[in-house]
Amino acid sequence: MKQIIIITGAGKGIGRAIALDFAKAAGTKKGFEPILVLASRTLSDLEAVSAECRSFGAEADVIETDIADMAQADRLVSTTLERYGTIDCLVNNAGVGRFKALSELTEEDYEYTMATNLKGTFFLTQRVFPVMEAKRSGHIFFITSIAAETAFKSSSIYSMSKFGQKGLVEAMRLYAKTCNVRITNVMPGAVYTPMWGEVPEAMQCVMMRPDDISGPIVNAYFLPGRTSVEELVIRPVCGDINE
Repeated sequence: MKQIIIITGAGKGIGRAIALDFAKAAGTKKGFEPILVLASRTLSDLEAVSAECRSFGAEADVIETDIADMAQADRLVSTTLERYGTIDCLVNNAGVGRFKALSELTEEDYEYTMATNLKGTFFLTQRVFPVMEAKRSGHIFFITSIAAETAFKSSSIYSMSKFGQKGLVEAMRLYAKTCNVRITNVMPGAVYTPMWGEVPEAMQCVMMRPDDISGPIVNAYFLPGRTSVEELVIRPVCGDINE
């Protein structure tokens, strides 16, 4: 059965790993025929990931999207519905951050972070949820962060945005539980992705990798529809890393 799965921020890092794990499942999970709708701001990244997904036998579609732009977010949803008629899963993975001391953060840093992490995530979810509500099935993942519960000195704006995302998750549960839609909040600790920039080798050795996060997400999706994994908290064995 065809299942339409939108993944934002799919070009790199955790989003890319999620796309590839769903694609690999197409060849091993009986009856699973995903159409992966891959969205991010960088078309070249999406094209590379989509080619990898197709090599595993999954269908993949590419829609260049900056979810901070409401017109582009609208287009992502409308184009998906025009092409495939429904949406079975939304992975809200796209996210950005600026990491500086409190006194160094600017209004531009604030606007940049909130436009994607809060505004973009909220309005994309708002547009997708009615599709799932009407058919009484679906799964929405929010890739938040341990920073949604634990603040760090270098990430005050980022933590604000992630605390806000967690509030949205809790509000969505109130709506979703009445129509059989599953909501999963994924809170990773330190994952070695491009967002971190240059990372010393010693620190890289203790950080998680994107596929450490994507595997549990895909497993949660494949649980019976009567079962919902509400939260996944995934940390390095050494605990939180704060730089």
